[in-house]
Amino acid sequence: MILYIKYMVSLRCKILVKEELSQLGLHYVIVELGTVEILEDMTQEQHDELKRNLFRSGLELLDDKKGILIEKIKAVIIEMVHYEEDLPLTNFSDFLSEKLGFDYTYLSNTFSEVKGMNIQQFIILHKIEKVKELLLYEDLNLTEIAYKLHYSSVSHLSNQFKKITGLTPSYFKKLKMKRNENLENM
Repeated sequence: MILYIKYMVSLRCKILVKEELSQLGLHYVIVELGTVEILEDMTQEQHDELKRNLFRSGLELLDDKKGILIEKIKAVIIEMVHYEEDLPLTNFSDFLSEKLGFDYTYLSNTFSEVKGMNIQQFIILHKIEKVKELLLYEDLNLTEIAYKLHYSSVSHLSNQFKKITGLTPSYFKKLKMKRNENLENM
């Protein structure tokens, strides 16, 4: 049996879901971002209790088809941007269509209808979060980051970064260095 869980976006979420399943006596085969495969069929009581327990932790067990599809799209994008070593060389629309087995137009229309933003905007938001992470925790310059995230140029990356955050990437990095200096002087 496959379950779909909304807001499941990190390793911590996976651990929490595994614990909840174990407490209910359910055995999982695999726990991925947004998706869990369990061996048994759940009783209605187990389903309701799992739904309540996950909700208390900020997660949501999904039952509707559109919600499930949206979570699948989000999970693929989050996995692709944040956890894959390299982004796919194909364009994102082809990648998503192939990965999820649906026409991109259908995926895009459904996503826009439910989320109020298009898939491309969602990808850009996550790419900018990845840029922030790389600026803060890696010793990569903007050229290396632009290459790693398949931006056409450093200028394109900088323009998107500023549009989303209101800051230039270099100013964002300076803020980090200034914060570190302040911490060292305490």
